[in-house]
Amino acid sequence: MSTSPAAVESYWMPFTSNRDFKERPRIITGAEGHYYHTEDGRRLYDAFSGLWTCGLGHCHPRIVEAVQKQVATLDYSLGFQAGSDKAFELAERVTSIAPEGFTKLFFTNSGSESADTSLKIALGYHRARGEGHRTRLIGREKGYHGVNFGGMSVGGMTPNRKAFGASLLPCVDHLRHTWNLEHNAFSRGQPEWGAHLADDLERLAVLHDGGNIAAVIVEPVSGSSGILPPPVGYLERLREICDKYGILLIFDEVITAFGRIGEGFGAQRFGVMPDIINMAKGLTNGVIPMGAVMVRDEIYQAFMQGPKQAIELFHGYTYSGHPVAAAAGIAALDAYVEEETFAQSRALEKHFENELHSLADHPLVSDVRNFGLMGGIDLVPRPDAIGARGLEVHKKCFWDEDIVVRNGGDILQFSPFLNSRPEDITMTFEKVRKVLDSID
Repeated sequence: MSTSPAAVESYWMPFTSNRDFKERPRIITGAEGHYYHTEDGRRLYDAFSGLWTCGLGHCHPRIVEAVQKQVATLDYSLGFQAGSDKAFELAERVTSIAPEGFTKLFFTNSGSESADTSLKIALGYHRARGEGHRTRLIGREKGYHGVNFGGMSVGGMTPNRKAFGASLLPCVDHLRHTWNLEHNAFSRGQPEWGAHLADDLERLAVLHDGGNIAAVIVEPVSGSSGILPPPVGYLERLREICDKYGILLIFDEVITAFGRIGEGFGAQRFGVMPDIINMAKGLTNGVIPMGAVMVRDEIYQAFMQGPKQAIELFHGYTYSGHPVAAAAGIAALDAYVEEETFAQSRALEKHFENELHSLADHPLVSDVRNFGLMGGIDLVPRPDAIGARGLEVHKKCFWDEDIVVRNGGDILQFSPFLNSRPEDITMTFEKVRKVLDSID
């Protein structure tokens, strides 16, 4: 049974060209493993593993079973002054695979909420230590930290900000982004040029007085802006400057955590330890919405002052630590360990890189970038219709080639399953080339 026209018209879709979409809706009705099923009976290969989310594949049996069992056992538990057993178990499981020194975890419901939570924790931490004057937050151009007011304010993706005018947080500034076509075009992995751009934080510390800055938030590898790996030495330099001025360093690992770049966390892959780590997506393999913020023990302890009956952090969500989401998270972590998923991801990197860069010679391609199992291909925009070429590729892949490829404007983005078969990665880029050859 097809979705009714009235139903299609009723749904205001997120990050979607709604008018274009509703001329010919692309509606998915099922999924299994690495494939989607559509309402017109086709089977589509998912080249984006959900939305950076489903690294283990869709409807993973272990996670499905855990969710079914949990929803029949404890569907919901209040999370204020009480909590479900599964929330506590998942918190311990995540911190057990975290970088050294990260012992406390706060649950949210999404990456956007994780971003706002981490910013509030940073502000509260300094205030608890008697440095309430540290109110300035530093993001980065081309950064993405969700769509809530805090994350949007420190985020640096122009379309996400300009439509909402000045209704953003005050006391926010931005580092320059690291993308440079002249120096870093067609880079494989971390580009060699650009570590000096981290010194922009030093400039802002001089401008605002580093003692007034609470935190800097960056993605270890920028994702939604088109996959921008950090230049060699860049993250290390940010860490040095933060230490110099007493600034907290927040890694937004909503995308990079849980194997996307071959380790449990990007901090481990790069060997750079932040003070706060945000996560979501792979935490539950995308099965149930859930996010979290993990902090170094000293940050947690700074709040643990005053009368013990007092609430230490006036923050939280109705669904923080939701038991069904937590059950999905525990099952996902079990699968990551038993299937050695992070090692699988790391082993696929070179093949993915080679297949991605095989399109570098195409006349419609202006740049290719990758790190881990994250890849971006910039298409030359049409002079009169920015974003149209990328959307056309997405639609032709969906309708003509039975694969799902994400486009962010004229940037094609790839996020293969962590347990992909090499031949499926090869097939993906063969089909993308075929589509590129078919358009102008």
